[in-house]
Amino acid sequence: MVEEVEYKGVKIRVIEGDITELDVDAIVNPANSYMIMGGGVAGAIKRKGGKIIEDEARRRAPVPVGEAIATSAGRLKAKYVIHAPTMPEPAMRIGLENVEKATRAALTVANDIGVKSIAFPGMGTGVGGIPHYDAAKTMLKVIRDHIDFGTSIKEIILVAWGKEAYNEFVRALKEVFGQS
Repeated sequence: MVEEVEYKGVKIRVIEGDITELDVDAIVNPANSYMIMGGGVAGAIKRKGGKIIEDEARRRAPVPVGEAIATSAGRLKAKYVIHAPTMPEPAMRIGLENVEKATRAALTVANDIGVKSIAFPGMGTGVGGIPHYDAAKTMLKVIRDHIDFGTSIKEIILVAWGKEAYNEFVRALKEVFGQS
């Protein structure tokens, strides 16, 4: 299932699936500042893409919330992994301000390295404890502002893990961008 809108020439899609399987320029890892890739999305990225991704990221740690770095993507189909910390320490509860900062940082890095397609998981929806709808709505507002400011990105995908998350992401998409 796919829900899609186009905004100022940029396709914004919500899909249900596994972010590590996508053939996009970059996928986003909602990291911690130490770049320890233990569980959740980070753990899945490390398992499928290889420890090289974590090793490369750890060499540049710590990365504060509000900044992001790009590494290679190892064995993944993506070219890059953009590590955007949502939390200073592993496995912390966070607020929506961290989701906003991490999303903005990831988009800035993506733009800086010339990414045309990027996929985001729910930022902060795992151990961060943010409800799917709240995270998606915050992310989509940052995405809309980023596009308004001007971007080289042509496709932005929000990847929901599970049907419930997908439905909440779609609800947020419709609210932020209107009915598709």
